[in-house]
Amino acid sequence: MADSGVTDGPETREEIERIKAEGKELTKEEKQRLRKEKKQQKKNKEKKDDKASQESKKEKKSASSTPPDSQPATQPPTQKAPPAVPAPGPVPVPASETPTLADKPTKTKAEIKAERRARQESERASKQGKKGEGGQQAVTSKPKAPPNDLQPVVKRLPEHIQVDNPEVLKKLAKKLERQQIPLRLDYGYKVSLFSHLHQYSRKAPLTQQLSIPSSVIHPAIVRLGLQYSQGIVAGSNARSVALLHAFKQVIRDYTTPPNEELSRDLVNKLKPYISFLNQCRPLSASMGNAIKYIKKEISNIPSQCKEEEAKSKLLNYIDCYINEKIVLAAKAIAKYSIEKISDRDVILIYGCSSLVNHILCEAFEKNRKFRVIVVDSRPRLEGREALRRLVQRGISCTYVLISAVSYILPEVSKVFLGAHALLANGYVMSRVGTSQIALVAKAFNVPVLVCCETYKFCERVQTDSFVSNELDDPDDLIVTRKGKTQLEHWQQVHSLGLLNLVYDVTPPDFVDLVITDLGMIPCTSVPVVLRVKNVDQ
Repeated sequence: MADSGVTDGPETREEIERIKAEGKELTKEEKQRLRKEKKQQKKNKEKKDDKASQESKKEKKSASSTPPDSQPATQPPTQKAPPAVPAPGPVPVPASETPTLADKPTKTKAEIKAERRARQESERASKQGKKGEGGQQAVTSKPKAPPNDLQPVVKRLPEHIQVDNPEVLKKLAKKLERQQIPLRLDYGYKVSLFSHLHQYSRKAPLTQQLSIPSSVIHPAIVRLGLQYSQGIVAGSNARSVALLHAFKQVIRDYTTPPNEELSRDLVNKLKPYISFLNQCRPLSASMGNAIKYIKKEISNIPSQCKEEEAKSKLLNYIDCYINEKIVLAAKAIAKYSIEKISDRDVILIYGCSSLVNHILCEAFEKNRKFRVIVVDSRPRLEGREALRRLVQRGISCTYVLISAVSYILPEVSKVFLGAHALLANGYVMSRVGTSQIALVAKAFNVPVLVCCETYKFCERVQTDSFVSNELDDPDDLIVTRKGKTQLEHWQQVHSLGLLNLVYDVTPPDFVDLVITDLGMIPCTSVPVVLRVKNVDQ
C-alpha cells in the first residue's frame, strides 16, 4: 500500500502540473486523487519518524541501565552499533535498514503516548521529591510560622477575660503603668470554670491602693468609678447615662495643649479614663457603643474648628445621643409594647429593668388593667426596687423569688424581660436567672417578650455564659441570720469557692419577640440592624 503510494505519486503529480501549466482546470477525481496522495505521503513520513525515535530511545535506555564495562556483554544481538543509529528527526531512513525495522515489533500511537506520559510523571515525581527534601531542610533550619493561608483568623480576646494568662496580665500592668492607673488585685478563691475572669471585692476599692493625682484622672471619672465598684450606679441604661454625663464634664474642663489638635489629644486623654473605669468594673456593651460614638465624633471634628466651638458641638452630640438612643427609644418601645398588653393580663417581670418599669407605667396610664408578678433573686434583690416603683404608681403586684417561678407561671399570660445586650447571633445577655425564666416560660407556652434599645445591640457572638461574663463580690452571698454568719470565714476553707455571676445568655429559641425602638423584630434580625447601623454611621 505504501509502495504503490510512493511509485504512483510522482506520475500523477507530473500530469497534474502539466495540466495546470496548460491552463486547464482539474476535475473532481483528479483533486481527490491529489489529496489522497498527500495524506499517504504524510502518514509514511510520520511512521518513519516514530520508528526512528523509538530506536534511539531504546538504545539510550540500554546504555543508561548497563555500566560501561559490561555493556558489550549484555547488549542484545539485534542491537545496531552506535554509529548506525539514525538521528531523531525527519531524516529519511535508508533502504538497507528497512528489513531490520520490519523485523522489530512496532508500537501503536496509544502505546507511545502512554510511555511518554509515564516518563513525564516519573520525572515530575522526582522533582517534587527533591523539592520536599529541600523544604524539610529549610523547616528544620528555620523554625518559622506557617504561611498566613494555613493560620486561622482569630480575633484578639479582650484583656478582662484572660486573667489566667500571665503574659496578658504583664501587658495589662505595663499599659496601666504607662497611663498611671493602679492595677486592681483579684479577691478570693475563684471557681476553676471562671478563673479567666476578674473577681473584685467592694471592701477594697481602687482608690485605696494608690492616691490618684488630679492631673491624671478627672474627679468626675474618679467619682463615677467608685459608684460603679460599690454598686451605687447599676443597670446598663443608668451606667451609660452616668458615663456620658461624666464625659461631658471632662470635655467642659478640657483645654487643648499648645501645638496639639483637639481631635487627637482629646481621644488620647480619654484612654486612661476608660482604663480606670474598666478596672473599677468591666464595661458593658452599651457603654462600649457609647464610647465608640464619642470617639468617632471627636475624630470627625475638623482641625480648623475653634476649641470652644468644637466643645459645644461635642456636648450637643452627647445630649442628642442620650435623647435619641435612650429617652426617645424608651418612648417608642413603650408605644409598641402597649399594643401587646391587654386587659386582665398577668405580666411577669424579673429584677429591676428601667425600660420594663417605664413600659408598665405608661400602660397603666393608658388605662390598661393588668397585674404584675415581680420575680426576684439573691444576692442583689433588685426586684424590690421595681416593686416599690410599681406599687407607688398604684399597680397591683405580687412578689416571689425565682425558686417559685414554676408554681406561679400557670397563671401568667406574658413575660416581659429587659436586656443587658443583644448579641449578633440572636442571644440575649441579661442578669443571671433570665434564661431560667425564659426556659420555664417556654415549657408553659407563655410568650416571652424582650425589650431592648438598639444601642445595646452588640457585634459580639456568644453561645454560653462561661467565656465572657462578670464576677461580682463573693461576699455578697454571705447572709447573717439571727446574729449568725454561716460563711463568715469561707476563705480559710480551701475546698470552698463562692461564685457570684452577674449575667447569663438566653438562646433565641426561648424568645418569641424583641421589641426595639425600630419596631418588633425576631432575634434573628439583629445582624440586619447592626448592618444598617454601620451603614448609617
